[in-house]
Amino acid sequence: MSAMTRWWSVLPLLSLVLAVSASGPQALADDAGTSPLVTIGEVHVRLSDHGPVVLLSAEGKTIPIFVDHTVAGSIQGALTGEKLPRPLSHDLMHTILEALGGRVVKTVITLKAGTYYGSLTVAFQGQEKVFDSRSSDSIALAIHFKAPILVDRAVLDAAGMPIPDSKPQTL
Repeated sequence: MSAMTRWWSVLPLLSLVLAVSASGPQALADDAGTSPLVTIGEVHVRLSDHGPVVLLSAEGKTIPIFVDHTVAGSIQGALTGEKLPRPLSHDLMHTILEALGGRVVKTVITLKAGTYYGSLTVAFQGQEKVFDSRSSDSIALAIHFKAPILVDRAVLDAAGMPIPDSKPQTL
């Protein structure tokens, strides 16, 4: 069984967590100071009936973002440290940025007209540049660089679903 086949066969069983922020979710002001941002505390990759989904969790809520299989594999590899026989696109971007002295410092996920967007901030030679990207690509690169993933509080409130309490409730 190939590494990729083996990986996909166990994906539904995995619930891997990346603690992006050691101190847990925090509210921050964005660069314009107009809207509070929330730091995502956990990232999970799961396989659903509709395909791979990345779950961004903070403050008892989870935002589901459906991704393609390649991005799911890249995020899963970054979460687990597993190296595939050949680098995926995010692995290559990570390697190039590091070789040139650059690094991802954060990503901000927004929601516009039902579509998630990523705003990837990269530091290089003492400057920070912000790049528009697919949310899945910016999440993958943020995880590769262990950079914070941020969402607008309004996105968390609108798109976030409550995480079921795992403890049994008593009456």
